[in-house]
Amino acid sequence: MTVLELKNVGYRYRDAKDNDFVFQNLNYTFELGKIYAIRGKSGTGKTTLLSLLSGLEKCDYGTIAFDGKDLRHMNLDSYRSHQIGIVFQSFNLLPHLTAIENIILSMDISGNKSKYKRQEAIELLKKVGLNEKEGDRRVLKLSGGEQQRVAIARSLSYNPKIILADEPTGNLDAETENDIMKIFKNLAKEGKCIIIVTHSNNVASQADLVFSLAKENKKKSLKKDKNFNTKN
Repeated sequence: MTVLELKNVGYRYRDAKDNDFVFQNLNYTFELGKIYAIRGKSGTGKTTLLSLLSGLEKCDYGTIAFDGKDLRHMNLDSYRSHQIGIVFQSFNLLPHLTAIENIILSMDISGNKSKYKRQEAIELLKKVGLNEKEGDRRVLKLSGGEQQRVAIARSLSYNPKIILADEPTGNLDAETENDIMKIFKNLAKEGKCIIIVTHSNNVASQADLVFSLAKENKKKSLKKDKNFNTKN
């Protein structure tokens, strides 16, 4: 089932010349239950693409649709706090809070009125392989892999349909990278759409579909990466 769709999307930076586009004529669909890896050299606009998908940036032309609705006609604050979960390479956790407190804060921002937020946060941590004792530690007391698990749990705190991950394993060793990918695979099996920007061949090899963001005829486009077999 298609959850995100790009139709003839074009984007340029605000200070760019009229014909200096980061993307032109991007057309692609993302489906629930699949992991997508987006690859490309530095400067090709991978993170910018995630910003467009999350509604943090607006395309100059074309349409980005969530569940068939144009993002330009949606409440983007509500969209980001309910439908999109974002995982960063640098984790972006609040260091003075515990893992559980970071997750509860995300619940509060999304408007969760539950009286059992702490228990719900603990259950989310268990889902990514952490226990309550680890959840009560300040995040700076956790390893990089543990912090990334917390970041994933936080992104799940309002049960979004889509997880956008920007180099989520870039600071992790190979074993921990595989552990994080197992979490993403399980989330995809539960029906979520996982979109990962990555430079890692290992991450790309474990995705269902791999696409390269590349310059083609002076236009940047998403194309199937021939270096990897897709699973669809």
